[in-house]
Amino acid sequence: MIDFTCTSCGQRFSVAEHLAGRAGKCKKCGVQIVVPAAAKPQASVAVAPKIPMRLRRLSADADAMRRAFESFDLIDIKPVQGDPPDVYQVEYRVKGLEKIDGHEPSVRDLHRVEIRLTSDYPRLAPQCRMLTPVFHPNIDETTVCIGDHWAAGERLGDLVVRIGELIAYQAYNIRSPLNGEAAMWADLHGKKLPIDARDLRPGNLS
Repeated sequence: MIDFTCTSCGQRFSVAEHLAGRAGKCKKCGVQIVVPAAAKPQASVAVAPKIPMRLRRLSADADAMRRAFESFDLIDIKPVQGDPPDVYQVEYRVKGLEKIDGHEPSVRDLHRVEIRLTSDYPRLAPQCRMLTPVFHPNIDETTVCIGDHWAAGERLGDLVVRIGELIAYQAYNIRSPLNGEAAMWADLHGKKLPIDARDLRPGNLS
């Protein structure tokens, strides 16, 4: 149906759509009127689905990590699970220590770490563990101690750099160690540290 009003007196009319364009007189005031064309239905506007906050954060992390480390020789980032990624393997080409039972710590120059972003990320800190042997006060077989405080706004690239600094003994804490033997060794051999003093922060980490 076509609903319209007389332009002279405001009388309302409702007629079938096939009468569009027909002329006639208003029954109330007698003025010549023409039935207007039927209104075209408005096209529905597609509304993009809302992306959950966690997925937006994971996508932003992936883009920032790629930009920061793609041309950096000392750290290689490999997404291994998820789209966007929520599990990474990070390869560090830096000098750290490993210790074989009965021997003194020796230098190792290739290390791999898994960084897992749980369903509670970024509210809770990533879970980090070594995939290769390392001898360090703040790293054991299951955990890399990334500090007591984690802020949801902390950048994942900064965490990657911080783990590298731990491996290289640019950072360590012997007061609350995960590996007591490594803490004792570091306390006795502080003059030999860091094992690797190179800057592990890429210039384009933003």
